Amino acid sequence: MKRVFAWMLPVLTVALLGAQPAMSAPLEVGYMPILPDAQLFIAMEQGTFPKDAGAPKLVQFQSGPAMVQALLAGQLDIAYVGIGPALVARAKGADIKVVASNIVEQVSFVALGNLAPYFASGDPASAFTRFAKDKGRQAVIASYPKGAVPEAALQYWLRNRVRADTSQLKLIYQGESQIQESLLTGAIDGAVILEPTTTNVLNKSPKSKVIARGSELFPKQPGAVLLVREKVLREQPALVKALLAAHIAATRMLENEPAKAAPMVQKYVGGGRLPVKLVEQAIRNSKGQFVADPNLIIPATLALQKFQAETGTLSGPAVDVPNMFNTTFYDAAAH
Repeated sequence: MKRVFAWMLPVLTVALLGAQPAMSAPLEVGYMPILPDAQLFIAMEQGTFPKDAGAPKLVQFQSGPAMVQALLAGQLDIAYVGIGPALVARAKGADIKVVASNIVEQVSFVALGNLAPYFASGDPASAFTRFAKDKGRQAVIASYPKGAVPEAALQYWLRNRVRADTSQLKLIYQGESQIQESLLTGAIDGAVILEPTTTNVLNKSPKSKVIARGSELFPKQPGAVLLVREKVLREQPALVKALLAAHIAATRMLENEPAKAAPMVQKYVGGGRLPVKLVEQAIRNSKGQFVADPNLIIPATLALQKFQAETGTLSGPAVDVPNMFNTTFYDAAAH
């Protein structure tokens, strides 16, 4: 009998172990080290980011288009990314849904001291032309890559707001850290940027000026959003509910308690090299822009998609924007 039991024990052990549910892999979360992703940083530091499958694996990117490629390759479960790249990813077949907004109207166009005076006097539409005539060269303007919200906002402003002659400027595409370095070294004449780069550049280059802020560039422009794969929405709704609760709480902190939020955000933004006071100032300068409700950005997302289709940034059939959003988790968490 003992020999029979000894023979059966490994079989029973294997059977029992096989009956246990398999451990889920940690969530893979894509983000950029910028203020518009601040809700993630606060959730991580406060320990409110869901850990049902263990600590999430954070994957850092320097641009939205790079994150699009990762989403299309199925490498991310969750992403904090601009609505522009989200549209591109959805148009190319990514199984993603927008479940929350992070921020709105965050983009600013900043000109350094050699270009700023041309906007301070005379017709803004001719500022680049007058600069080129005086300097003997085109103004060099940096932007995030094509498809990103800052690039779309810049193009909208140039074409529809100031109606500038774009042949009089040279547009280059860089990531966030590259743009900041280019501005601080004077390698470019201006750029469309996000906080805290805007505050940092204005502090270090006193002659630089904000020529146009978010609402002036592209009215009611949506910014970064929180994306979740449809598989996660279906299979782990409790996790998504907890994620939204943490997101909403972090948004409230950014709006109402910038001094408390700043040290948590500072650890991630700009590689943790920026002073906490500067990050706090950038958060305060963004008052009113931290918006979590995804319902509020659907109309502006439709407008953005239409503009990007007109300029050729988006190709193929238009995305069904309302269907790209899943607002039920936010609606349940906010009430």
